[in-house]
Amino acid sequence: MRKLVILLFLVPFLSVAQTFTDSNLPIVIIETDGHVNIPDEPKVLATMKIIWHQDGSRNYMSDVSNPAYLNYDGRIGIERRGSSSQMPQKKPYGLETLMDDDVTNNNVSILGMPKENDWILNSLAFDQTGMRDVISYEMSENLGQYTPRRVYCEVIINDDYKGLYVFMEKIKADDERVNIDKDGGHIVQTDRSEGGYYEWEMESNNGGWWADPAVFIHVYPKPENITATQHNYIKSVFLGLADKAGNHNTTIENGIPSIIDVSTFVDFMMLAEFSSNVDVYQLSTYFHKDNGGKLRAGPIWDYNLAYGHDEFGSRSRYDVWQFFNNDNTGPKFWKDLFDTDEFRCYLAKRWFEITAEGMPLNYNVVCERMDEIDAWISEAIARDNQRWHQMQQHASEVNAMKSWIQQRINWLNNNIGSYNGCDNVDMPPLVISKIHYHPADIDTINGNKLEFIQINNNGDEDIDLTGVYLRELGITYRFPNGALLPARDSLVLCSDSLTYIQYYNDYPFGEYNRKLSNKSEKIVIADAWGNVIDEVHYADSEPWPTEPDGNGPYLQLIDLNLDNSIAENWTYRYPFENIDEISEKKSMVYPNPSDGIVNITSNIEMSSCQVLDIQGNLLIDNVLSNNSFTIDINDLASGLYILKIQYFDKLSQYYKIIKK
Repeated sequence: MRKLVILLFLVPFLSVAQTFTDSNLPIVIIETDGHVNIPDEPKVLATMKIIWHQDGSRNYMSDVSNPAYLNYDGRIGIERRGSSSQMPQKKPYGLETLMDDDVTNNNVSILGMPKENDWILNSLAFDQTGMRDVISYEMSENLGQYTPRRVYCEVIINDDYKGLYVFMEKIKADDERVNIDKDGGHIVQTDRSEGGYYEWEMESNNGGWWADPAVFIHVYPKPENITATQHNYIKSVFLGLADKAGNHNTTIENGIPSIIDVSTFVDFMMLAEFSSNVDVYQLSTYFHKDNGGKLRAGPIWDYNLAYGHDEFGSRSRYDVWQFFNNDNTGPKFWKDLFDTDEFRCYLAKRWFEITAEGMPLNYNVVCERMDEIDAWISEAIARDNQRWHQMQQHASEVNAMKSWIQQRINWLNNNIGSYNGCDNVDMPPLVISKIHYHPADIDTINGNKLEFIQINNNGDEDIDLTGVYLRELGITYRFPNGALLPARDSLVLCSDSLTYIQYYNDYPFGEYNRKLSNKSEKIVIADAWGNVIDEVHYADSEPWPTEPDGNGPYLQLIDLNLDNSIAENWTYRYPFENIDEISEKKSMVYPNPSDGIVNITSNIEMSSCQVLDIQGNLLIDNVLSNNSFTIDINDLASGLYILKIQYFDKLSQYYKIIKK
């Protein structure tokens, strides 16, 4: 009798067969080998076809064999994914695109998204609006943060219509996703413990029953690949943040802004609190750090329990702080950051900036975008309801979400605080004036090693560069504490110091990590708190000069007083006008490596010979007036040094020398 009751209870929720012929959305068709069911894990093999009319016209099932309208037609591995999101009958999936051998990853562009092989089909679990995730990701993207790209679609698996989904990028270390160095970069998340390698816990503010304390899990490198050294390093960064935030240490030399990219933490908290996401600090919470860079919050992920909706309670209220509501508050450093006056000032400043008229979190902007999304997915919502009966209250839920957002904005306006202390920050007159983003290969020199950026002090006072850093991912550099750039002077940051010295016959100020894009990249100079000092978003296509794209010259700002964000204010220059003259001055340096004595001979007369360490400190200085010289380096420690040979015509050459 009990079994009969249960069956009767389930009958109203059984799926309904339906005929599906066409859609205004892309159509994803998956057929597993042997029509096997898709398990939680491991992945099973399948074939996937995606019907997509890129001109925006309707997509038809009848095009399933028409190559002209197939965005993808190939092999995949697929499994169910997620935790609570697997509870409904409509399941979420993770998939990887494969070559025909069913083993090798196949990096492809799906629905206009950059090439990769790891993807997600988001089932929109628990969200009758069908847009909480999507609109949140759009907001983050419009704030300037990387967020997984996504496209609405309708899905059929083994001839069974599955409904409305979002085809999405998986969070992953990749140049087009989380753009960190794969050699030294990290992605970490707080989530439920998986009992894996090198997890660790940190104190939280939780007073409730869920996931206390906060558990940190490695995403990249993968838990099974990470070393003890890597684990201990990134853990120490988080412990350092907890210490600085707990002590409200805001010094730019060694406080909060020396550890985190403040702008990403501010934007992360703004979206978390704007949406009142009940899981946001404790579950599916991502952080990333580039090699040599600051710890960054994000990308954001999983916003289905937000904007007033909580499937498991009533926690998504408009009048609470999610980092201090006794449930899923995440590590304690979030509240400690909020309680730090300087950080909260920047939080308030950003809030009123991004909710202003026309800005991404402005009420009217958000509601207009909700209406656009609603119109785009409306016919798919109807079909999804026929299949699953899980979005029956869609229209009323959308209206309720709009009303809730207005209440939330009003509450945050009254509770976020003042930003008077950080409103008008004086920015030093630093100007990006030269960019050599795609040098040509020279003989045996890889052009990537010849990259450089020049930064000018366009003012009449020396500038203290302490805390100044390159804010955007792609290349990473932080100026050392106490570094100065004199008035009306310039400095160079390069990709390879030794190559720069040898080829350009000059000393760079420092070496950034990684390489500039050969196509387009945004370079942002910011102060310790993330305030933008200068930024340039160059490109290898018009209206930017195209000559620097692998042909030898570099980009040069025509005048330091011009707006360097405008392409027309840039021209191009070649590194040397006298390159042939320099190449004629050939010197021999031997033996190299040396035990203590180095011989130098030249085909023209030398005026001086100096030995410097790789930081540019002068160690040996000899005045010459001949074509040969012997230099004693016995007193130097074993290591790498720079030999600078100066000629009487003021030209110079540089060599690497090694003391054994």
